[in-house]
Amino acid sequence: MRSRGQETTMLTVLSPIFALLAAATNALGTVMQRRAATVVPQSSGLRIGLMWDLLRTPVWLLGIGGVALSAMFQGAALATGALAVVQPLFMLELPFVLLLASVVFGHPLPRAGWLPVGSIGGGLCLALFAAAPTGGTLGIPAARWTAVLTCCLLAVAVLCSVAVRLPNGPARAACMGLAAAVSYSLTAALMKSSTAALGRQGMGAFFTAWQTYAFAALGVCALFLLENAMQSGPLVASQPALTLGDTLVSLALGVTLYGERLRGGWWLTLQVFGLALVAYGVTRLSRQHLVPAGM
Repeated sequence: MRSRGQETTMLTVLSPIFALLAAATNALGTVMQRRAATVVPQSSGLRIGLMWDLLRTPVWLLGIGGVALSAMFQGAALATGALAVVQPLFMLELPFVLLLASVVFGHPLPRAGWLPVGSIGGGLCLALFAAAPTGGTLGIPAARWTAVLTCCLLAVAVLCSVAVRLPNGPARAACMGLAAAVSYSLTAALMKSSTAALGRQGMGAFFTAWQTYAFAALGVCALFLLENAMQSGPLVASQPALTLGDTLVSLALGVTLYGERLRGGWWLTLQVFGLALVAYGVTRLSRQHLVPAGM
């Protein structure tokens, strides 16, 4: 029989693997959805009919399949690891997206794009190694949930209000992408709580936990915001906002909501350096001449 320590070590290894698989499959879903968004009728507002048009587009359904598979991997990752570890690994979705999009849109990523891709991966690994998120609790008071939900939903409302006043373009896409990022981060936090109930008490507890229905509803809203972000402007504007926003908000939720701890002291220097490498990579990849046209 395995000891408790061996089981913990195995879960620690499995969590980032599941997170990487989630990032890769979500990147596939994102690229397919972006492809679909370019062929359906365009709109300058938050058009509900957009979803109906997309439902009749086969490539969009393929993208949704990737998103669904990603959600399963994400649930497994959150059930076996810390929120502050799992969600930052989703930042690797950005290079995955651009590499896959270079194939789908028929324009290979230039050589100049490989350095920022390596910068994102290396910087993220360094930042997570230096931060070494640990601890955390699943016993979250209702008052804390209320405060977090209020702050996050208010932020989404403000970002959407700003976005709808802007014309289609990078600024609007960035605002919508950031609104989707906050929604996805909160969805992950809720999912972690419900999957923990599933692991401890079984299916009954999972289906009676309010977090289960909250993350399902919020996930649909996040998807709606993401679709509008993709149609609001180029992927190089919405994707960095989505990727970086999801990572930073998830780190904050891991610490403030679940009580996960990050290393301090001189480790902060390495964390800042790692994040600087990530920021450099994202900034470089966000420049139009480094990515496929049409994205």
